[in-house]
Amino acid sequence: MLSEQAVPVVRATLPAVGGALDEITERFYGRLFDAHPELLRDLFNRGNQANGEQRQALAGSIAAFASALLERPDARPDVMLTRIAHKHASLGVTAAQYKTVHEHLFAAIVEVLGDAVTAEVAQAWDEVYWLMANALIAVEARLYQEAGVAEGQVWRSMEITERREETADTVSFVLRHTDGTPTGAFRPGQYVSVQVTLPDGARQIRQYSLSAAPARPEWRITVKRVDGDPAGEVSSWLHAHARPGDTVEVSAPFGDLVLPEGESPLLLASAGIGSTPMLAMLDHLAATGSTRPVVVVHADRSPASHAHAAELRRLVDTLPQGSLHLWYEEPGDSSAHPGRADVTALDLPDDVTAYLCGPLPFLRSVRGDLIGRGVAAAGIHYEVFGPDLWLGAES
Repeated sequence: MLSEQAVPVVRATLPAVGGALDEITERFYGRLFDAHPELLRDLFNRGNQANGEQRQALAGSIAAFASALLERPDARPDVMLTRIAHKHASLGVTAAQYKTVHEHLFAAIVEVLGDAVTAEVAQAWDEVYWLMANALIAVEARLYQEAGVAEGQVWRSMEITERREETADTVSFVLRHTDGTPTGAFRPGQYVSVQVTLPDGARQIRQYSLSAAPARPEWRITVKRVDGDPAGEVSSWLHAHARPGDTVEVSAPFGDLVLPEGESPLLLASAGIGSTPMLAMLDHLAATGSTRPVVVVHADRSPASHAHAAELRRLVDTLPQGSLHLWYEEPGDSSAHPGRADVTALDLPDDVTAYLCGPLPFLRSVRGDLIGRGVAAAGIHYEVFGPDLWLGAES
């Protein structure tokens, strides 16, 4: 909660700070990487830095958090904080790094806003920052403890035991620990980070959902090749170089889009490679003999581009109350609907909980249609691959 002194200052300056956040975050990252080039090389996603998405996500999170402090002073935006904390934990972020961020972020604020940053304004926004930072530090500490790792020590070497070409641009990898120890438990829907050393020496990191059930003796990830450099440099490297017998550095599992326990009805809606966390959920439901109602929606460009299509059909068929609804933008499968996914005509239970994963336009469209049908916003959960440019929508 903000102090009584800070509330009117933050309220008065939020429009100015919010309006300048894009420039502030651009200056911030420039200062940060000048002082610590190893962070851009070995921690931050160079693709997201190049296209500006990371700056947008940071600006959105700061603005959303400050607005929440003013609008709901007795509550924290825990949905937003938890999502960010899981991503940070998967990268091995430590509490000490928040001090480094603070130093360069506030220097950038002063550079952009100049004399408008009085001592009173600086103190008020310092409160905003540390309320958010300390909340994230606390959540991340809990996540590390639950994962059974020390702060930031999330990495382990894993061997690729199998590689399978799923589509022309998608490949799956089966992983096991190099020392023979069990891969460990995770919750269906979670992801891991994968770190690879690129030709220029950078150790870049990307997140990939675990796409099979936790009960299996090995983990599986499914990687879609992303065109462009540096946007797709990790996925392209994996496609070109990763083979059975090779080792990669993999984090402990994290992620908050996870299958809920119980027997309540579910809607699992995905598009493209967003099907991967849903596959783990469905694999777990099938393996445990679940009888809960499960409506599965998937949209893709065409049957040829749909990774794990046969597996998805098989898993849904094993569920006594499972139903599958497919949409393909290009023709080629008479059992699928043409065009883009439309959930408005589906028969959904009144108390359904929805889990969404896919590109941002898909998430916005499906979420809006579900809310229009009366599904509570609190019952709609989503995962974004990459920076979350939708921060604050559920908080």
